[in-house]
Amino acid sequence: MFAVLKTGGKQYKVQAGDVLRVEKLAANAGDKIQFNDILMVGGESVTVGVPFVAGAAVQAEVIAQIKGEKVIHFVKRRRKHSSQRTKGHRQQLTLVRVTEVLASGAEKSGVAAATGTADARRAAHNAAAAPAAEAPAKPKRAAKAAEAVAE
Repeated sequence: MFAVLKTGGKQYKVQAGDVLRVEKLAANAGDKIQFNDILMVGGESVTVGVPFVAGAAVQAEVIAQIKGEKVIHFVKRRRKHSSQRTKGHRQQLTLVRVTEVLASGAEKSGVAAATGTADARRAAHNAAAAPAAEAPAKPKRAAKAAEAVAE
């Protein structure tokens, strides 16, 4: 059985036992994760999602957090400007081994969903901002008056 999953803005065709290098995920080495954005599941019968297959998932184990190859970008100004600069970059990646492809029953598996680091930061930011948004803002005068009465 195989599946086509979407993570980090890319699509991967996987089956049990495959090792993938995906964009960095918020997980440590040895953790079990589950990819829930499944575009297609194949095997005896093929199921294509609109846009995702409901109840399907791919479970994987994180092997390591690694860095990609170094990409060097040489910037040079032309003509009378004698300016040049070398820029380098190594992409943060996560190495995962696919353990199982589930055609259904992903909700009941109890395995944590795979989220990228940007998704984790966004969720943490939204969680921290939610209590502040719920509390009504008091004017400074009212706050000072309440403190004066309390004393």
